Amino acid sequence: MTTVTEAPPEPPAEAGKPAARRRPRGRFVPYWLLLPGILWLVVFFALPMLYQASTSVQTGSLTEGYEVTWHFATYWDAIGEYWPQFLRSVQYAGTATVLCLLLGYPLAYLIAFKAGRWRSLVLILVIAPFFTSFLIRTLAWKTILADGGPVVGALNTLHVLDVTSWLGMTEGDRVLATPLAVVCGLTYNFLPFMVLPLYTSLERIDPRLHEAAGDLYARPFTTFRKVTFRLSMPGVVSGTLLTFIPASGDYINSQLLGSTNEKMIGNVIQSQFLTVLDYPTAAALSFILMAAILLIVTFYIRRSGTEDLV
Repeated sequence: MTTVTEAPPEPPAEAGKPAARRRPRGRFVPYWLLLPGILWLVVFFALPMLYQASTSVQTGSLTEGYEVTWHFATYWDAIGEYWPQFLRSVQYAGTATVLCLLLGYPLAYLIAFKAGRWRSLVLILVIAPFFTSFLIRTLAWKTILADGGPVVGALNTLHVLDVTSWLGMTEGDRVLATPLAVVCGLTYNFLPFMVLPLYTSLERIDPRLHEAAGDLYARPFTTFRKVTFRLSMPGVVSGTLLTFIPASGDYINSQLLGSTNEKMIGNVIQSQFLTVLDYPTAAALSFILMAAILLIVTFYIRRSGTEDLV
């Protein structure tokens, strides 16, 4: 016969003392894993932001020193003096973003659905410009858009510069030191930021959905409009944000490819920080630019209706 041995009963808890609760192991492990990232954000983002916020409300001079006096009028003075540069930055960045979308979407579509065994090679060609310095890539456009170069000669032959001059994008028979040159530089430098999110979004679309649309007698354009484009909206929103946000604060392209009439707000902030040495105004302009971009991005995301990014 088998004797069943009962487990000894647990000793009763002492009066007035609650029974001990076992804490699950690894309860705080996720928080410890998040700690390095949180510390990084605090040290290199939160603290600099607080320092810049305090700088924007200071008064004084470089020789006498600056003191926090809560002088918020610096923000109104900055807006009143530099609002044309703000509008120009939004205009140039918005134009470059639209051009990147028009150029990048067909390229991303080709890579996702038509490239086949050449997909990896085309992706490498898209990423290859990142292996070259941003400054060198921008300087190369000075050679490409030179007055006596083949690009300007072809545009003159096709009378394209007549149209761009009428639109105010160029002046006469030259492209350098005009708004068109700045927009071209922005479009080229930030095009990969548009192509890669678009490709990622398009690559997830099941090709059988296109076949199903064809079985339902949908034409190719209707299939693209009703199926492909709508399913790729997360990539469109991500690409436009990744392009518009850095392009709004860029100052390299307008510095090298534009003239004094094409200065963007990034050039003003850079000049205030490093040349004029007016730190409160520079900090105030930085916060105004950040707030303006935040409002534009929030409105755009809400209007796009993309739940993945809301």
